[in-house]
Amino acid sequence: MIIKGSTYKPTLKSVEAAANSLKGITAVTPLLKNETYSEKFDSNIFLKREDLQKVRSYKIRGAYNKIVNLTPTRLANGIVCASAGNHAQGVALSCFKLGVKGTIFVPETTPLQKLERILWFGKEQIELKLHGSTFDDANTKAINYANKYNKTFIPPFDDEKIIEGQATIALELIAQAENPIDYLFIPVGGGGLAAGVSEIFKLMSPKTKLIGVEPDGAASMSLSFTNNCVTTLKQISKFVDGASVKRVGKLNYEICKNNLSEMITVKDHEICKCIIDLYNNDAIVAEPAGALSIAALDSYKNFIKGKNIVCILSGSNNDLNRMEEIKFKAKNS
Repeated sequence: MIIKGSTYKPTLKSVEAAANSLKGITAVTPLLKNETYSEKFDSNIFLKREDLQKVRSYKIRGAYNKIVNLTPTRLANGIVCASAGNHAQGVALSCFKLGVKGTIFVPETTPLQKLERILWFGKEQIELKLHGSTFDDANTKAINYANKYNKTFIPPFDDEKIIEGQATIALELIAQAENPIDYLFIPVGGGGLAAGVSEIFKLMSPKTKLIGVEPDGAASMSLSFTNNCVTTLKQISKFVDGASVKRVGKLNYEICKNNLSEMITVKDHEICKCIIDLYNNDAIVAEPAGALSIAALDSYKNFIKGKNIVCILSGSNNDLNRMEEIKFKAKNS
């Protein structure tokens, strides 16, 4: 399946407007030097700790920015979204904060921890529906439901307001960094985060090398780069649930294609080793998608020595019931 792209790009003005909308709703997450990885790679490794966000991932930024900009009529009609879990939590909290009714579709394979948090954040404002085995299954169902009942669909990544909300991370990063950032590693699922952050870095820190990181089992952006068009994967691995999509956003693809220095994929066992290392060495709980950017460092060890590196740790919604699987994958590479 081939989809034509778009010429849309977030502007500094639009991202600053998003940041203003998010004041008091999202946290300004810290940029912290990680001594363990800095010593390992003989460089200055900093983690942008979006795992410390209010919903334990960056997704609240885009979700709230999209919903708060809807008209009163659209808000009154209610909203619908589909998610592998983190976007749903951002939408749920946004619905609660704004008093909006929301219907949220997630795959039947969504970890229990994420399901419980969606309900906790949204409380009486949301209805949770499980459908299909992948994000793409839930997404199709959600779009049809929104159309049927005249509700507004809140996309997880392929939307201007979503992209602009995620891009606020870049504004924070540039303000927090005491020295120029040589490399920025960005996790990629549908591409909303990478599109927003990369565009702001191109405007404000053009010398930074921007590396997109995908799971090897769901490398839809990498394949799209190779084919020079948005390409739908026939099947995907669902292990990295927060970044496993069959097709990236068409808006995001065009921006990422122009901005990212490289796309790289990491294997499940590399991600699992990283999750365990983060927990054992730094008491950081990372979900598989959250560890993507850090797991990519090994592939760049010969390039990042002595450099200033930032990895976006995108989320920590990991279910402890998955730890046996994570330990098994880490040991059986």
